[in-house]
This record gives sequence, C-alpha cells and structure tokens, in this order.
Amino acid sequence: MEFLIHNLAPIMFLGLIVFLLLGFPVAFSLGACGLFFGFIGVELGVLPETLLQALPLRIFGIMQNETLLAIPFFTLMGLILERSGMAEDLLDTIGQLFGPIRGGLAFAVIFVGALLAATTGVVAASVISMGLISLPIMLRYGYDRRIASGVIAASGTLAQIIPPSLVLIILADQLGRSVGDMYKGAFIPGFVLTGLYVGYVVLVAIFKPAWVPALPLEARTIREDSGKSGLLSLLILTIVSTLVAVYFGEHYADVLSWWKGEEVASVATDETIVVSMCAGVLLAFVIAVINKISRLGLLSRMAERVTFVLIPPLLLIFLVLGTIFLGIATPTEGGAMGAVGAFIMAIARKRLDMKLLTQALHTTTKLSCFVVFILIGSTIFSLVFQGVDGPIWVEHLLSSLPGGQLGFLIAVNIMVFLLAFFLDFFELSFIVVPLLAPVAEKLGIDLIWFGVLLGVNMQTSFMHPPFGFALFYLRSVAPAKAYTDKLTKKEIQPVTTMQIYWGAVPFVAIQIIMVALIIAFPGIVSGGLDKNELVDISNVQIEAAPTDDLQDQGDPMREEDDPMKDLQAQEPKKP
Repeated sequence: MEFLIHNLAPIMFLGLIVFLLLGFPVAFSLGACGLFFGFIGVELGVLPETLLQALPLRIFGIMQNETLLAIPFFTLMGLILERSGMAEDLLDTIGQLFGPIRGGLAFAVIFVGALLAATTGVVAASVISMGLISLPIMLRYGYDRRIASGVIAASGTLAQIIPPSLVLIILADQLGRSVGDMYKGAFIPGFVLTGLYVGYVVLVAIFKPAWVPALPLEARTIREDSGKSGLLSLLILTIVSTLVAVYFGEHYADVLSWWKGEEVASVATDETIVVSMCAGVLLAFVIAVINKISRLGLLSRMAERVTFVLIPPLLLIFLVLGTIFLGIATPTEGGAMGAVGAFIMAIARKRLDMKLLTQALHTTTKLSCFVVFILIGSTIFSLVFQGVDGPIWVEHLLSSLPGGQLGFLIAVNIMVFLLAFFLDFFELSFIVVPLLAPVAEKLGIDLIWFGVLLGVNMQTSFMHPPFGFALFYLRSVAPAKAYTDKLTKKEIQPVTTMQIYWGAVPFVAIQIIMVALIIAFPGIVSGGLDKNELVDISNVQIEAAPTDDLQDQGDPMREEDDPMKDLQAQEPKKP
C-alpha cells in the first residue's frame, strides 16, 4: 500500500496509456482515469474529498472560455469556403499560371495549400479539396504518384501551423498565452516550411524531371486570342502593385498623421506591412474591375483571372489575421468576421444554399463538441494528477535530463514525434502539453516559442504512416481502381496506399528539419513577436514632495489629523 501511495502519479499516467491502448475514446479515457484514481486517492488518504468539488467550477470555466469560441468560427469559415468552390478556382488558375514550368502543378498545390491554410485553418478541407481537384490532373499529365500524393498531403497540413490554425488556439489555451501572440510567432515558421516544400519540388524537377513534367501546350486554356500566355501583363500589374505597396508603407506614418489630424512619429512594423499589402492588393483589384467594366484591354486574360481569383481570399486573410495582428479584434472576433466574410464570398459565387449551410453547421458542431468533451476529460485528469503531485513527478523526470534546455527540447520532441504515431494533435495538446509547459517555463523557455515548436512537431501526426489523418483523407479521394480519363481517353492506373505512404516520407523529414531549425535559430519564431520593453529598476527614481509642502497640505502623521484620536477619547479610562 505504501508503494501505491508514493507512486500514484506514475501509476495514474500508465493507467491512462492502458485506457488509450484498449481503444476507448480519448475524452472518456481521460475522464474515467481521472475519476478512478481520484476515488483511489481519497480512499488512501492522499487526496482530500473537497478536491473533487472543484470539478464543476472547472467545467463551468471551460464553458465560459471565450478563446475557445474561435474554434467553431474558424471551422465554419473553412467549411463554407471549401464548399463554395474557392479551392477549385484557385487550383485551376494557379495551375495554369505555373503550368509551363516543370513541377508547376506541384508548385500550384503548395501555393494554394498555404493560401487555404491562411483562410480555412482546417486540414481535412484542404487535403480533400486538393485531392479531388489536383490529383486527377497530376495523374493525367504523368506526375509520379508518390510526389503527387506527398505534395497534396503535406500542403494540406500547412493549415495546422499557418494562422488561423485550430491547434494554435488550443495550444495557446493550454499554455495560458495569447492566441494573437501564438499566431504572430507561427507566421514566419509556416511560410519557411512552405519554402522548404517548394525547395524539395525544385530539387525533384532538377534531378528527376520526368516525375514532375510541365503542362503540355494544349492543356493551357487561359491564353490570349493571339496564342500568347499573357504573363507579361500579370508581371507588370504585380510590379506596379508592389511599388505602390512599398511607397505606401514608407509614407504610412504621414497618412496616419493626415487622417488623425495630429503628428504620428512611428507605426508598428506589422501594422505597416499589413496595411501596405492591403493597399497594393486593392489597387490591383480596382484596375482589374475598371478593365473588365470598360473593356479597355489593359490586362490579359491571365492577369484578370489571377486578380479576381486571388484578391477575395487575400482580403479575407487581411480581415481575419490583419485585424488580430493590429489589435483591432481578438481571435474570437476575427473568427466571427472571417465566418461572415466566407458567407459573403459564397453568396457572391452563388454557391450558398441550405444544403451547404446544413452540412457546414453539422460538421462544425461535431468538431466543437469533440474538442469540448476532450477538454472536459483532460480537466478531470489534470485536477486529480495535480492532487497526487503529478507535475512534480514530471518535473523531476524531465529536469534531470542531461543537457539542460537543449537536452529537454530534444527529449520532448522525440517523445512527441513518437506519440504522434498513435495520437492526433488534439489529444497531444490536451494530454502532453499541460505536463510539459510547467517544466519548460521553469527551465526559462518562452512558452510562445515552445508552443510553436510543438505545433510544428505535432504537424507530423497528420503525415505519419500508417495512422496519419492527412493520408487517410487523401486515400478516401484518390482513385483505388484504374479508370479512363475523360479528357485524354487514356487508362489511368490507381494510386496505391503504399505510394501515398512513401510520398509522405520526404515531407515528414522536412518537418523534422523545420523543428531542428526552430531550435537552432529561435529568431524564426521570436522575430515575429512584439519586443518587450525592459525597464532597469536601478534607474527608477521616486521623487517625494518637500517637507514644507506636506505640512501645508496637512501632514497625515500629525496628531490633530489622527483618525484614532477620537476613538481613544471615547474609551473609558481604567481606574
């Protein structure tokens, strides 16, 4: 019995692992394990009975957490956009744009994957959309099945690290940090990871050009009547918009001074970047609208099509992320505005109907309930685990690792990588992160940086063969049997499960490289955060008023001003 009393924390942790391995749902495994060991702890005298009375308050605290409201908002926004045909238009247009070069379709998938990640934040929506639209085209024109599968699955998982990611919201909640700061920290790593994906496709195009062929001439349908591609017009429009954005950014403080009627000396860098980008994008959109209405022929078909397809999602990104980064809106309010923007885009495309709305609301409700139930279960588990001194056991276990901070980070990332074979990012966020965060903070690790690092690592949970969810999503839409292509009338061989698995391996390696880069160069994350102003306490001076001034104002220590004097006068004198 003594052994059980002194080792209840590790036994409780092992009990949770047993529950999960038996196949019980995660939410109920966490709750049942917490209650079971809570009753054992009370019977053994380790826990007070009053500890479990805190459970209702904690559960009500979950229901009152406004940060978690961002999850249904962003989920609904992503589902509406995915079903409104935005992904289809983006992939078709960007595929035509990059089609003439080797690997062009792969580049288009990566670019659209990053853009969908910044607008939808939902991995399943991105992978399924690109799998349905891009995979048949890539197979039609001779792409290697492993490359095509890996690019689609990996690009879809960018929705987990590029804001407004759902996992970043949950990590911020579990770490007790701001969602806005988590978004700012993840912004640069998300696009660095996108660049690494592009670099891999470039290497494949150089060394294995037959795996990623260019689109043939007859497949490039967006062309001028003369047969020209129209890329020169698009290039000129891009240069003009960029120059206007740069010029506006340089003189943004002057514009604000004129607008406010008072001099503005300096403006935050992130605000300048967001507003100047918005100015350049709006200029391109206005030029395209004028060209379409007046039929002046200023822009080519390619330039006009790219502008009208790209501008709405870019404006939606500004509406959501821009307002969050500028401090105008909280993440919850940004998600609400994004959902409204998605409805407006769907109405403008004439794609919004009752069936689409019902499906989106149904899926949003299921995902939100899934998250809340896991959070309730993890709250029960963590309350009892804290009562049996579980955090102290975890701290002693991890802080005694050799190597200090670096040893802790290496061990933690290896553990999370291995757990990702069996658990998805929701389960890792609710089970593992609350145990690691106190130890990381005690070791002097910034929790925003630590959260982004774990987010990149947990991204591999979608790509791990054989249980990666992105691989399952792709498997559900990839052709399992040979079929005849409608356009070329050729027989297309199916995509096997092993080809999907082997296609994911290089991108899992790239994600591990990204984890190493964040550890080696912390500025990748911290460079996007606001700098804290340090105050030197030794230079702080407190100036007191002169003694004469205090006497003039009435010295509070004088006898006639003493509030206790009257009370003492009323007390009866002792004989």
